[in-house]
Amino acid sequence: MPETVVVALGGNAITRAGESGTIPQQFAHTAETLQYLLPLFRSDARIVLTHGNGPQIGNILIRVEEGERRVPRLPLDTCVSDSQGGMGYMIQRIACELFRAHGIARSAVTVITQVLVSEGDSAMEHPTKPIGSCYKTAELERLRLEKPHWRLLEIEPGTWRRVVASPRPLRILEEAAIGALLAARVVVIACGGGGIPVAWEGDRLVGIEGVVDKDLASSLLARNLHAGRLIILTSVERAAIRFGHPDCEWLDSVTTGQARGYLARGEFPPGSMGPKIQAAIEFVEGGGAECIITSAECLAPALRGEAGTHIVPS
Repeated sequence: MPETVVVALGGNAITRAGESGTIPQQFAHTAETLQYLLPLFRSDARIVLTHGNGPQIGNILIRVEEGERRVPRLPLDTCVSDSQGGMGYMIQRIACELFRAHGIARSAVTVITQVLVSEGDSAMEHPTKPIGSCYKTAELERLRLEKPHWRLLEIEPGTWRRVVASPRPLRILEEAAIGALLAARVVVIACGGGGIPVAWEGDRLVGIEGVVDKDLASSLLARNLHAGRLIILTSVERAAIRFGHPDCEWLDSVTTGQARGYLARGEFPPGSMGPKIQAAIEFVEGGGAECIITSAECLAPALRGEAGTHIVPS
């Protein structure tokens, strides 16, 4: 049986800091990132690509805010679905070009992915995930009048952002379809932006005003597909402890027990490396062989064990 590999693409794989994030820029970065995945595409592995959508969902929300006087407001779950379709198309198109150029007998398909969450999740009462534009204190009164359903958080002195809930993913509803596509050697693009958060209300599925963490959703999908490896691509070659200090230590091979200890003592901030380490621990403790955290550029050596942080069973 070929190995199943889930690759979670970080935000820098498609949009880079300091850029405006135009569509040509996003296509160019996507093409660059997928080039680094060629060793996997050439193998017999069954491959799922997941991806973040932070900058893209921010742009969608700006369009929604600017267009509210002319068109109906879009709920957040619909915005996430829009980002899944648009970004999936971009990754899918570049992948097809790459397969053709290198004679790789594969195809790629985007699955609009719903992720089941619980409306009783404690995160629903304590939103912490910033999304959308930044606002100044002088704008707060207007925002509270115009957007009474928003929760606003001061992320730094004088600067505020909307925050939404980030409930824990419980189930990937399209999991069986993803598995069937993998069996047909299709590269599946799924769980874009962490997936569209939905919950059951009786016999009816409803969209949730929140976002699901991409790495936790990728870990859940990888476990349920019995993947051998979860690969989390980010902007650095390795994870580190005491990051930013003179005695910073870059991590090579780490057991889940060690990773839990580092996480507990605050080595990995919740807004950056924390969710990636948590996702890695859950994947490996759930039966995965290893989780690799590295950059796209270092993927090939990381697959050979020569780069990246490898989280393995204790």
